[in-house]
Amino acid sequence: MKVFIEEQKFTQSIFIGLLIALIVTGVLIITEWETTLQSSLGKQLGALSGVILVLLVILLFANLKLKTRIDENGISYKFYPFHKSYKIISWNTISNSYIRNYDAISEYGGWGIKFSFRKKKGKSFTTKGNIGLQIELKNGSKILIGTQKKEELQRVLNTYQYKIITNEV
Repeated sequence: MKVFIEEQKFTQSIFIGLLIALIVTGVLIITEWETTLQSSLGKQLGALSGVILVLLVILLFANLKLKTRIDENGISYKFYPFHKSYKIISWNTISNSYIRNYDAISEYGGWGIKFSFRKKKGKSFTTKGNIGLQIELKNGSKILIGTQKKEELQRVLNTYQYKIITNEV
């Protein structure tokens, strides 16, 4: 039994830059805290809300993970923290699956959990890059799951391809 497991995080320099900018903003708010304490209650609440918001965004980006698993049962994915458990796509619901290049910006409006502006593209779950597993379901829906392990993914897909063909009858 072959099993494919991949875990991806947002590690592009643009996201790291955003996190650094958020940290700097939080530090600036905290360094001005003495002045803020002398201000009105509204300004104090605003500054406190800003710090909390910055911390929540940092926490969110630090914990975002796309996990993919492919085995004899089907294709499973989880985009933590939005999905607490794996979403399982069983082989008998898939009409086709293949690896393809995609353009996250023009096709889906960016990385992350996205729904295409064009209905025919479907949903995408990506963190970076431009290579993904395209899944076409028998009900006409499409799902794209990003990958950084193209060759390993292709080998596992080849192993389970017969499950798709067998179930189309």
